[in-house]
Amino acid sequence: MKYFYVEPIVMGELDEGTVMDVSVHPPIVNKLVFQVDGWPGDVLVASFPCFLITEEAKFALQQAGFSGATFADVKITISDNFRDVYSDIKIPPLVWLKIEGEAGHSDFGIASDLRLVMSERILDVLDALGLPMASFKPFDDRSGHTDLGRE
Repeated sequence: MKYFYVEPIVMGELDEGTVMDVSVHPPIVNKLVFQVDGWPGDVLVASFPCFLITEEAKFALQQAGFSGATFADVKITISDNFRDVYSDIKIPPLVWLKIEGEAGHSDFGIASDLRLVMSERILDVLDALGLPMASFKPFDDRSGHTDLGRE
């Protein structure tokens, strides 16, 4: 099975009310409050060290079956910039995607350099729903280097 580094677009930041342990790296987030600053339409977005997906993507992942992640609630807030620039855009319901798997073995994992790694089959599910702003690079856990392109 092939795996890929996936770099989702950052479209917001952790907001006041987020509870996390910053004594470790990466920080461990126990409660997530996420402030949206823009909305590109991707079904997977990020703000270190967290990932969010749309409810639509959650249901698609559940249908496909997956390993290495769980879902949790997130409180969403809206930035003043979003209100000013994107007032006509409706943000879809979002869910916190908590990555817990091993990169290159589970469908979702975090590599040693703290980048998100996904199996090709799960990347295909999310990409079909819309990841126009995300970038992908092959992951090769045997050597720590990337292999040639996605086929």
